Amino acid sequence: MIIKTLLDTDLYKLTMQQAVLHRFPEALAEYRFASRSQNVDIRPFVEEIRDEIDALCSLTFTRDEIDFLASLPYFAPGYLASLAGFRLSPDAVTIEADPAFRLTVRGNWQQTILFEVPLLAIINEVYCRNTYPMSKMRRQEGERRLLDKCHVIRQSDIPLRISEFGTRRRYSRDWQSHVVETLARETGSSLAGTSNLADARRLNLTPVGTMGHEFLQAFQVLAPLALSQKIALQTWQDEFRGDLGIALSDVIGIDAFLADFDGHLAKAYDGARHDSGDPVAWGERLVAHYESLGIDPTSKTAVFTDSLTIADAQRIARHFAGRIRATFGIGTHLTNDFDFDAPQIVIKMVRCNDWPVAKLSDSPGKTLCDDALYLALLRKLFARSAARQRPD
Repeated sequence: MIIKTLLDTDLYKLTMQQAVLHRFPEALAEYRFASRSQNVDIRPFVEEIRDEIDALCSLTFTRDEIDFLASLPYFAPGYLASLAGFRLSPDAVTIEADPAFRLTVRGNWQQTILFEVPLLAIINEVYCRNTYPMSKMRRQEGERRLLDKCHVIRQSDIPLRISEFGTRRRYSRDWQSHVVETLARETGSSLAGTSNLADARRLNLTPVGTMGHEFLQAFQVLAPLALSQKIALQTWQDEFRGDLGIALSDVIGIDAFLADFDGHLAKAYDGARHDSGDPVAWGERLVAHYESLGIDPTSKTAVFTDSLTIADAQRIARHFAGRIRATFGIGTHLTNDFDFDAPQIVIKMVRCNDWPVAKLSDSPGKTLCDDALYLALLRKLFARSAARQRPD
């Protein structure tokens, strides 16, 4: 059994679930699996994956787990009460294997929102343990790479603040736990925390995360489209009242984000998160935007999370030293770095209330939508506001 607790997920899934429960309890969601890797064939392992999903859907939150969540200041008592007896339903998941692997999750948004992270962890672990078994030599190589990273972090000429973000694409549950334990032991205060709630609880680390793409995507249906991003960001502020104040910037691209991230929101949020496109160019845009609003960028935080390595984090930290607080969420590079290419797989929302939604990423390969006409409409609608934000 791969997933042994419903806390074996990322913090932002539960924070979003609370906001959805309070504000859109009847909303429907549809998610779809996609692979960005070539030559990754998951079809031989479908039955094994189905068995793991059934096991996942047998889990409930224990009293002790809910008490742990209650110790975090942003979870509301009513939301925590809703977790008692909560189960994921296997009927919400559809898997096909012919001619290609397809996985779809569909149902009430609040009920299905917790599927994404454990499903990806299951698929990754089943694929990796069957395709690249953990031999003694492979573990030694993984351990060598991990300790080298810890050494670089400790000896870095620029202080680094790193969070472990590797649940979705980890080699295995056991390996992720080992990675987080090693980081906590070897890197000291450089480790800001982990997105994984189970490891945060077990190791007394800070849970890290705010919102995911799906939250802003859903507002493309739940609010007037032209105002969707601004309303989503304001709704998040209304829900958490200053906690969890990092805004995700790449759902409709950085230009459209900055057009919506006005003086009110820029002051209310602690900072913004980068997840696609050139990180240095993005950071420069964010610094310039704060300055244009009369906000001191050094009072804000830029969170970089797009497929980072430790070397990437050092390079970015050096570039922005003394200009804005830079922190780094690092995933696959920590939890699935061996002698093979880790699968690059995602599960993303594609519909809300049976209407299409999209992510217009700053990296073209990350744009995701199953409706070409809607994608064209979204691009056209936000092109004007985006144009006003592009540097000359």
